Amino acid sequence: MGHLSVDVRASLRLFAFYLANGTIDVELLDGFDYRSTVFHSGSSLEQVFAIYGNVLQVDADGMVLNDGDAQYRVAQWIRACCDPSYRVEPPFEAWETELHL
Repeated sequence: MGHLSVDVRASLRLFAFYLANGTIDVELLDGFDYRSTVFHSGSSLEQVFAIYGNVLQVDADGMVLNDGDAQYRVAQWIRACCDPSYRVEPPFEAWETELHL
C-alpha cells in the first residue's frame, strides 16, 4: 500500500494547524472560539477529522481537489456545535459524518 500523496499530507497538516489556531473559515466562525468545544472531548475532534476526510476529494495523481470545501463543511459542523441557532445548509449527508473504523 502506498503513502498519501504530498498534496494530501500538506492539506492535512494545514488543516490541523488552522484547527488548532482557531482560524478555520474565519468568516463563518468569526466571534466563536471553538477550540474549547472541539478539544473538550476526543469524540468532537474525531468528528472534525471524519468530516474533513470524508469530504476531501483527491484525483488520480493524489492532488487535493477541494480542501476549501472540506474545511467549510467542518466549519459548519463546529458552528452548529457552538451556536444552536445556526442551521447547516445543505444539511449533512450520512456519508459526510460517518466514522470509519
